[in-house]
Amino acid sequence: MSTTESPLTASDPATDRAAKETLEDYTLRFAPRGYRRWSPAVVATTALGGIAYLADFSIGAGIGLAHGTGNALIAIAVAAVVIFVTGFPLAYYGARYNVDLDLITRGSGFGYYGSVLTSVIFASFTFIFFALEGSIMAQGLELGLGLPLWLGYLVSTLMVIPLVIYGMKALSKLQVWTTPVWLVLMIAPLVHLVVRDPGTVDRFLSYAGTDGDGGVNTASVLLGAGVCLSLIAQIGEQVDYLRFMPPKTPENRRGWWTAVVMAGPGWVVLGALKQAIGVFLAVYILAEVGPDAAPEPIQQFRSAFDAMLPSWVVVPLAVVLVVISQIKINVTNAYSGSLAWTNSFTRVTRHYPGRLVFVLVNLGFALALMEADMFSFLNGILGFYSNCAIAWVVTVATDIGVNKYVLKLSPLRPEFRRGMLHAVNPVGVVAFVAASGISIALYFHALGDTLQPYSPVAAAVIAFVLTPLMAIVTRGRYYLRRPDDGIGEPLLDRDGNPSASVLVCHVCHEHYERPDLAACQTHDAVVCSLCLSTDRAGDHVLPARPTDT
Repeated sequence: MSTTESPLTASDPATDRAAKETLEDYTLRFAPRGYRRWSPAVVATTALGGIAYLADFSIGAGIGLAHGTGNALIAIAVAAVVIFVTGFPLAYYGARYNVDLDLITRGSGFGYYGSVLTSVIFASFTFIFFALEGSIMAQGLELGLGLPLWLGYLVSTLMVIPLVIYGMKALSKLQVWTTPVWLVLMIAPLVHLVVRDPGTVDRFLSYAGTDGDGGVNTASVLLGAGVCLSLIAQIGEQVDYLRFMPPKTPENRRGWWTAVVMAGPGWVVLGALKQAIGVFLAVYILAEVGPDAAPEPIQQFRSAFDAMLPSWVVVPLAVVLVVISQIKINVTNAYSGSLAWTNSFTRVTRHYPGRLVFVLVNLGFALALMEADMFSFLNGILGFYSNCAIAWVVTVATDIGVNKYVLKLSPLRPEFRRGMLHAVNPVGVVAFVAASGISIALYFHALGDTLQPYSPVAAAVIAFVLTPLMAIVTRGRYYLRRPDDGIGEPLLDRDGNPSASVLVCHVCHEHYERPDLAACQTHDAVVCSLCLSTDRAGDHVLPARPTDT
């Protein structure tokens, strides 16, 4: 196949613009080796920097105040185990094959258009949590600067736009430099409280909650775990960074695996710790501020700082912590959300409007939620959302872990290019729709009050059972539309990493690495994945062929 520019197809200006705009962060496509120049440690630090959000403190506090410390801690632990187990295969595939979670989802049971469903789910996750973090920042600005909440919401939204525009290069610098400051501000007051007054630990452990007698019971644990499991989709944001991991080689094997585990599923260890701290701080300040304000991180850290620092520095320092945390996570929310919206829109319309458009769309949704005071009904939103998120992540993780490696009905290497995949794969779509639909019905008491707390369990179990069952029923026929992409050159190198050889797309005339291209149906040349996505006539899309499966 030719590696030079073909004169047979005139370049389309819209396609040229789309290609140039996406080269910076490789929206919709494989992240090439030539761009991935960060070490595993830097990628991991950048990815972990994105979980500096304060929502964990609010989530933990809400669960603890309602159900008591014992139920809250068990719920947090249960959710953390589920998130770690399901997040591991997704993180590995993102880092190994340098694709984001939407691209992984396409080839892991959903099909080229079927994964639009989950892209919308993930995009919703990003603006829900952007709104949550923006609300927390607005609370801090109100306390520290006297800004009205509506203005604080607007400030927290607008301030992330300049950073998000520049993608991974800007985000890596921001996260690396701010993480040490954030860690000190978060941990120091907690250590001081425990050392100064060990009795705070006893009061924390004995807190009974507002809706129980202090004992551990299954319903309370599952209700709390359901709220925590809304964070299961966070692995999508981790993968958005992990796709920039360098190739895995014998020389960097240990560092590579450490980075993938820590920054992939390992994020939940720190997340669970923050949720537990949120319970601790809420119990500590409950008598002082009351149950309505206790879940607010700005109030939690104001009281914690007040116990160890002069009064004149307490509020400014609490505001600094809130602002740093909000910026660190919301640049990630805005960035990942823009990728998800762009993926969905471009596939459905075959038109690429530019990632910046969807940065603004995502921020618009988030601002609307903030102005609607979503913080006051936080646990209800997260409890409902978690059913969809669990169904999606468990379906994809099961397809990778079971259908690929145990049943061997799903291709081992994730495929994402148009023409290589069927439009819809019933394996993932049926499992996801059934799991999310039934669990949402449970959540809204459609099957009785007794079963309502079990909605997250239902989402996970149904997705786990139906995904391999559908693969067996369909005999894996709907994964690949054709077994090869028409290019004779190997897709992987000798270490199993995506090939770094460079070819030229004859439509947009840009250079791309081998995994991002396929042969063109109408010319003796190659075409990149984005040009395939925006090919309205389908002239470049290869025809279907029988697959080996």
